[in-house]
Amino acid sequence: MTMAKRALFGWTAAILVVAAIPARAAPAESVDAVQVRAVLASYKAAVEKLDMRGTEPLFLADSRIFESGGNEGSYSHYLKHHLGPEFAEFRTFKFSDYHIDVRLEGPIAIASETYRYRIEPKQGDPVERLGVQTSVLKRTSSGWQIVNLHSSSRKPAP
Repeated sequence: MTMAKRALFGWTAAILVVAAIPARAAPAESVDAVQVRAVLASYKAAVEKLDMRGTEPLFLADSRIFESGGNEGSYSHYLKHHLGPEFAEFRTFKFSDYHIDVRLEGPIAIASETYRYRIEPKQGDPVERLGVQTSVLKRTSSGWQIVNLHSSSRKPAP
């Protein structure tokens, strides 16, 4: 057998051995991670409905909200002074290209979200943005609740 044939045989054998190794399935997501995702999905769904009723339990009473360089205070303050007045001016708010990564650190979860959104105001032109959000949640006796939420956005490139 020539050197080239031996090398080809060796590579073919190596490929067959690697191909025969069963692929490992991705580890199942933990119950905690699923619950964290559910809290954030509830919040996202409320934003898309422009109806924040019932979202207060998603947040701790002393939560902090930061948005595009501003400290918006607690969630109840943010809801009353920011979201409520803003949503009254919107016809629609839709997310797309949504991705989330959840990291658990004991009773704390850190979620990183990326997305696009489109707002259609009642008056004026639609607004499209790329957004990112980091949420810190804490496992409490009531379940996972948001302690800190920080979001920012920018115009997509043309």
